Amino acid sequence: MMIAKQKPRCSLGMFLILFLGLSMGIVAQEIRLALIPENPRLGEPVTIGLTGAGADTKLWAELINAQGRRLSRASFFSLTLDGASVKAAILAVPCTSRPGPALIRVQQDSGSIGEMNITIMPRDFVSEEIALDQNNTELRTVADPQKTAEANTLWAILSRTGTDLYTTEAFKPPVTATRRTSFFGDRRVYKYVDGSRDTAIHAGIDYGVPTGTAVTACAPGKVVLARSRIVTGNSVILEHLPGVYSLYYHLDKIEVQEGTLVKGGDRLGQSGATGLATGPHLHWEIRVAGENTDPDACIAHAVLDKDALLSKLIPIH
Repeated sequence: MMIAKQKPRCSLGMFLILFLGLSMGIVAQEIRLALIPENPRLGEPVTIGLTGAGADTKLWAELINAQGRRLSRASFFSLTLDGASVKAAILAVPCTSRPGPALIRVQQDSGSIGEMNITIMPRDFVSEEIALDQNNTELRTVADPQKTAEANTLWAILSRTGTDLYTTEAFKPPVTATRRTSFFGDRRVYKYVDGSRDTAIHAGIDYGVPTGTAVTACAPGKVVLARSRIVTGNSVILEHLPGVYSLYYHLDKIEVQEGTLVKGGDRLGQSGATGLATGPHLHWEIRVAGENTDPDACIAHAVLDKDALLSKLIPIH
């Protein structure tokens, strides 16, 4: 007996899925990822490049230590490199992290889409003790609603990831002098007038320059804060890349206005000793996705190196 061959059945649901997929140009793409640098030191920024993800997909990158704890997080933003659509995120390795194995994980709302192993490299930090007078002791210890409000405003700025790219250049020092009185990541002990002590991590570099020294923008950017603050005195903050900011504290005078676009080398103000300061100096700080970041690393190489990102993209699973 001959049995007639049956034609494969295609349900209406399957037909609609195939039709919609073809009409919308949905094609599975290979996820490719780049990390710069691949093995960062404590306090260094890490740039993550990504291709193959949906253009409208909300993505973020996380730095996870060997114990599974998240150390830092940054949202991805879009850019075009040599005609190719690429997503990038910039985060920083906290200078208080433990050196050793870690990983970068790319996340979306539905879960992880890939990860890459890295090694956090060690480094040494300086310890210093700073004796404070009565005024500076009170600035650190006395509760003040205005200080709280200023801190909240500052954090709202530094934790914001925009979409504008004002520069892809390496940063330059904000003063011509090279004398430093404190360094990034210094482990500080503050000695108060009553003999008690408190500890802190120094988030930037202090340049020992006299009052009135010209302070210039380390790179092109937008002035997002230019005002007096109780603790940091006359302060200026520039936005350079999504989530990347430079901060200039204790100025004697501010010479820019909020909302202004500046070029690298443009004058921002004059150094001084306003706010919590034991003498004239400039405090220069870099923040990446809210995390204090080594300014020297941003001077050594561009935070967003477009050519390097394209050349280092590799498949992930």
